[in-house]
Amino acid sequence: MKFPQKITNSLLAALVGVSLTTAAILPARAEAFDILSGAIAIASVAAQYSYLDKQVNYLNNDSKGRQEMMASTKKKYGVNEDPAANAMLERIMTRLSASIAQTDPTIREQPYSYFVNNQKTFNAFCTLGHNMSVNIGLFNVLNYNEDEIAFVVGHEMGHGQRNDPADGVKKQMPITLLAALYQSQNPNAASVISSQVLANIGTAKGVTLPMEKRADKSAFEYCSRAGYNVGAGAAVWQRVIEKMGVSKEGFVSEIFNPSDHPGNISRRDNYNENITDWSNDVVKVDKETGMISVYNQKIGKPAPYASMSTLERAYLVAGNLAAVYHDKGTSKAALTATNRDGIIYLGDQDVITVSPKDNGAAWVNKLNAANQTK
Repeated sequence: MKFPQKITNSLLAALVGVSLTTAAILPARAEAFDILSGAIAIASVAAQYSYLDKQVNYLNNDSKGRQEMMASTKKKYGVNEDPAANAMLERIMTRLSASIAQTDPTIREQPYSYFVNNQKTFNAFCTLGHNMSVNIGLFNVLNYNEDEIAFVVGHEMGHGQRNDPADGVKKQMPITLLAALYQSQNPNAASVISSQVLANIGTAKGVTLPMEKRADKSAFEYCSRAGYNVGAGAAVWQRVIEKMGVSKEGFVSEIFNPSDHPGNISRRDNYNENITDWSNDVVKVDKETGMISVYNQKIGKPAPYASMSTLERAYLVAGNLAAVYHDKGTSKAALTATNRDGIIYLGDQDVITVSPKDNGAAWVNKLNAANQTK
């Protein structure tokens, strides 16, 4: 948020212009004082933001600064050693990083550092320096569903790839603190700034609505290219909606529901539209009932199973179906549904695991019937 020289010059010119037009009224000494005061104020603010840029760039881009930021983050949030969560996060980060690299090779120059932290709430965050952390609470709430967790992590990587954390810091840094740091030329300014950053993680300060929408879009792009279930984005937000209907406490961090962020229903519905688009307009999910349609033929509603509702399962099943229809050159062999040991397949793609309350035969028959009317 540095003031460009052109803007600084314009402000100075404006000050000079005002003073000249009032020369007949103001005493010469007052005129000189006003111009000098204005010039000093502008120069001081510009210098302060230049100083902030320098310190943020150190934490964000310098290898030593990034390590310092990561160490501070680990110290504040704690490192959780759960083997399943850590192994899953490593798989997700590896797959999503490879996906991002297909269109943005800069990730190879600044790969992400990451860890699972001890916080019990539902949250994940990317801070300065491509430093990523996921709360153990998020794994628990999403029942260690890798597809769903990947969408949350992909969202945070979307912020990281667009440098949103650094931009947010520059917008939210208190002017009083910035002025004090600059005036003292504090050699530990970077650590003061990192403390300020850590204090604001989870408050969504500096994160705007456009940033959030772009990050959601990026999450879908990254996850779909990485081979994750494209229905998982809608499934995550369906689960959030359902859990919040019971209790907000201990579930969703403020970062997911500030006033300048998309609503949970809006996010779910946008991801639901992505499923249909990905399937070339073949697969649709009724957001009210969970009924899945293929070629406008009603196929079925998954029964609630384990910790998942009909709607959450519906988005995941629809995501599996979308993978089949994504390729417009899909062969007829890929459009044959079968039941193999309790799992419904469409071609080689597993679609749904038949629960005790699901009618496997009906799913097979209706899928085959819909594809025959294609």
